[in-house]
Amino acid sequence: MADALPASDAPLPDDPVVLQGMIRELLAALAAERRDREQMQHRLDQLLQRLYGPRSEKRPAGPTLFDSVAPSATDTPPASPTDTPTLVATTTPKKKGHGRRKLPAELPRERKEHDLTEAEKRCPCCQTPRVRIGEEISERLDYTPSQLKVIEHVRPKYICRKCAGEVAIAALPPEPIDKGLPAPGLLAHVIVSKFADHLPLYRQEKIFARSGLDLPRSTLCDWLAECAGLLKPLYALMVKLVLEAKVIHTDDTPVRLLHPDGPKTGRVWVYLGDAGHPYTVYEATSSRKRDGPQTFLRDFKGYLQADAFGGYDGVYARGVTEVACWAHARRKFVEAESTEPVRAAEALARIRLLYDAEEQARQLAPAKRAELRQREAVPLLQSFQQWLNELQNQVLPKSPLGQALTYMRNQWAALNVYVTDGDLAIDNNAAERALRGTAVGRKNWLFWGSEAGGHTAAVLTSFIATCQRHQINPWLFLKDVLTQMPECPEAEMASLLPDAWAKAQRTDAT
Repeated sequence: MADALPASDAPLPDDPVVLQGMIRELLAALAAERRDREQMQHRLDQLLQRLYGPRSEKRPAGPTLFDSVAPSATDTPPASPTDTPTLVATTTPKKKGHGRRKLPAELPRERKEHDLTEAEKRCPCCQTPRVRIGEEISERLDYTPSQLKVIEHVRPKYICRKCAGEVAIAALPPEPIDKGLPAPGLLAHVIVSKFADHLPLYRQEKIFARSGLDLPRSTLCDWLAECAGLLKPLYALMVKLVLEAKVIHTDDTPVRLLHPDGPKTGRVWVYLGDAGHPYTVYEATSSRKRDGPQTFLRDFKGYLQADAFGGYDGVYARGVTEVACWAHARRKFVEAESTEPVRAAEALARIRLLYDAEEQARQLAPAKRAELRQREAVPLLQSFQQWLNELQNQVLPKSPLGQALTYMRNQWAALNVYVTDGDLAIDNNAAERALRGTAVGRKNWLFWGSEAGGHTAAVLTSFIATCQRHQINPWLFLKDVLTQMPECPEAEMASLLPDAWAKAQRTDAT
């Protein structure tokens, strides 16, 4: 811009109209330069935030400038002073106390008694033996490293001494890996260590070496693939049940994939069934092409809650109802705070009111939840839309705030769907939480060695995540299921689903 400006000693025209035009051009150039600088600063701030800043988007719980933002008087009548506010919690949750908590009763106990000597048991005054009146127990928590053991399957052999015919011997019980070395407990441990505790196989190899056992990571990798193949029918049943759900939450995240042509980026897709189909299943694809979700969801009919990824458009075209995510919409305004703090703060305050209403609806049954949303959230949405329309022509489209407004206007119909049905959620955070394990894991195991490795990870992670969803110990579940799967008929396979398995365990315990 500096090259276009006249030199300081250049003569200026005497015509005021021309001078005014020059001033307007200069102001326009300065405004354009400021916009470019602000956008560059915004991009730099976002990059630094992603590299070094906190991931949380939480805001302070205290009052803000726009806490009073609410629908106008023409939208809803003002509440009388005696009315009880519906968006304010009436009770504060109890905080967990400090100090030592009781150790779980199911942990095994080892009793060590520390008694007085015979001399100390005598009364120091009269030397009469003291009488035991009770005991004091102090608990200390100890740890013993996990131990490997060898199970010997002993099969007596029989032969007829008279005719020396065929030798008779009992058959081996079915095994997860036919004629393989590992028993179900060891296989379950390797799976849980890799996909729940995020221990790469080379670290597990070193851990086993400390116990005196040489288990190369290539062997462990083969075991994981064998287990995924064994569990594939049960995984397919979970997928079938998820696709029968009324509501599915979905999201995806990248994972590095080693490929013969060089490293590329694969994707992990998560699909969460609703409360009636409580399973979390994952799928691995070699790219983010729309073929992945469209193929997986080809038989689904219901509500799909996801981000604004265009790959889902073909799914919506088949009649699936799109439910957008308010957390994604909110994130756009968080990113715009650096350039438009006041307007961005007002948008965040309005979204906060929607979440305040959702807090009241959380504990209600679906029908009651829908009623509360119609009563509380719909007026807030109408006021929000009016504010968006007023702001539309006041903001530059390519500015951060303009992009946030464009995103929200494009998604507005889908953002309003959640108030129509009590089974829907205000955001897609459930799917994002389900991908955190993958995000943590890829920082440790770094990549998939092949597309087959990605499919193995997707199958095994599905069982880990579903066990965590039902608060099941995944090692106990996998050990039992890997024991039963080799001889489980297809008609009885549903009894091995995590929720059914947990229910059977509770019944057996009682």
